Amino acid sequence: MTDDENAAVDAFEGLGLTSYEAKVFIALHQLGAGTARDVAEVTDVPRSQVYSVAESLENHGLIEVQQSNPIRYRPVDIEEARNTLQRRFEREQDRAFEYVDTVKNEPSGEETQEDIWTVRDRDRVNDRTVDLLSQADERIIFGTRLPELVTDSIERVLAERAAAGVEVVVVSATEAVRNRFAGVDGVTVDEPPAHRTDDQRSGRIVVADHDSILLSVLGGEDGETAIWSSGSVFASVLIQLIEAGDEVR
Repeated sequence: MTDDENAAVDAFEGLGLTSYEAKVFIALHQLGAGTARDVAEVTDVPRSQVYSVAESLENHGLIEVQQSNPIRYRPVDIEEARNTLQRRFEREQDRAFEYVDTVKNEPSGEETQEDIWTVRDRDRVNDRTVDLLSQADERIIFGTRLPELVTDSIERVLAERAAAGVEVVVVSATEAVRNRFAGVDGVTVDEPPAHRTDDQRSGRIVVADHDSILLSVLGGEDGETAIWSSGSVFASVLIQLIEAGDEVR
């Protein structure tokens, strides 16, 4: 098979077909119609397997069967097949997530542990940052030395929370970061303590209310890695230690 055909088979497998089903379906579109022998001649599907595979494709609504001697198969048109596979994929998706939804809150019987999570990859760290910021009701401290870590989504959510009455403080040793928020109503811009020396691996810090925190570092294959915690004793204690050490003001 060509690379393109292999890719098509892989794609059909992603939609719920088996490899043989995908190959037979593609072969029938190449042939227009054909017998099991015809299909076996243009694919690596054994002739003995074509019959059961064709029966499965018929049950899926993807081919039609002519009761002749020998039996002939004809695929449904592409748009009909597309709609059939889409509906099937959506049904399977609903069934899978409905089950997950029924079991997600069931007690596991395991001992409760502190929720301390690791997030890798800059985009995922950014998504988690936005999520923590958007849930703050009382105050936010956001700090970074790198302008590129202040994404549009972060800038937007900080402005939105400030407009909602949340106390928002942006801390940065970098003038470009401070200037970005200088004209935003409700946002206080500050510099870190003079005694602090920036680590070139430092990424960003987020404190949301008194019980949510995220700290990230740069480097490695993932570009940025963060630990975060929300609603835990770990988060509360770490926030208190940071404030007591005057790391952010």
